[in-house]
Amino acid sequence: MSTKARQIHLVSRPAGMPTHEHFETVEVELPAPGDGQVLVKNHYMSVDPYMRGRMRAQGVYAEPYALKQPMYGGAVGEVLESNAAGLQAGDIVLNGAAWQDNFVADASTVSKFTPFDPERLSLYLGTLGMPGMTAYVGLFKFGEPKEGETVFVSAASGAVGANVCQIAKRLGCRVVGSVGSDAKAQWLLDECGVDAVINYKTCGDLTEALAAAAPNGVDVYFENVGGEHLQAALNVMNPFGRIAACGMIASYNNAEPAPGPNNLMLIVGKKVRINGFIVFDHNDMREQFLSDMEAWVAEGKIKTKETVVEGLDNAVDAFLALFSGDNFGKMIVKL
Repeated sequence: MSTKARQIHLVSRPAGMPTHEHFETVEVELPAPGDGQVLVKNHYMSVDPYMRGRMRAQGVYAEPYALKQPMYGGAVGEVLESNAAGLQAGDIVLNGAAWQDNFVADASTVSKFTPFDPERLSLYLGTLGMPGMTAYVGLFKFGEPKEGETVFVSAASGAVGANVCQIAKRLGCRVVGSVGSDAKAQWLLDECGVDAVINYKTCGDLTEALAAAAPNGVDVYFENVGGEHLQAALNVMNPFGRIAACGMIASYNNAEPAPGPNNLMLIVGKKVRINGFIVFDHNDMREQFLSDMEAWVAEGKIKTKETVVEGLDNAVDAFLALFSGDNFGKMIVKL
């Protein structure tokens, strides 16, 4: 019996903000899984800001999506049929075949795992997945915060930022976050224990707001936004500060390059260290990350927030909402 799959393809490359005209939903008939292959039904898929870079002809920091082919990204699925040793129907697998409800693939491209809570599979696309590991790697390896230091986090209620905030608090740091709504700010204060939160949309001058929120200066900046956030962080940063540069979402949809910060000379004068990083280069830290984060989540010491959108037909809307700030925490599509 054949299985059909619904897929979302990129059909043209956006110059600015993507719209629905750049995507197409396609139905295909899947072949039966061959030797060493599995048929998987996806239950949850992730949409992430980095995917915007893959829509360019030259990928920003990842391979570009091919046109008129399924896009891809993180997903959690269930094996329906297996012709591969070590996998059987019912196994839960992590995979990179997002943007489709069913797929056939070599077993080597999926990863069987045992969730600590089978009712919370989507955590493995957020706090216990790529965004959580990005927070963990960036903070420990490149931020190197010490107890008593001040950590500033942009996009602080997002899938990466909220985990950075909470891990930094566990390390005994003072944490300042920047968000785009009062509701997000209140959640960080009430649930995550953040010391101060700036609503960058209403605060006026961001440097002044950051200086007030971090009276002893900033020692570590976790960079998710770029633009005026980077400028403010450099203005307030202490000598020998460290910047872990994860992303710069403020510029992802610019059709033309925007002017950069005008205070980059402070990097020299303040002896600031900046490290850009891609989480997939640091898989040697994955085992320790999962050991720590699964325990912290199970104990209620790391809070998580998700925006769950139902259905593949709404996946493009979920993706576009990442750039308007409509998501609260990790954006997930339930298939």
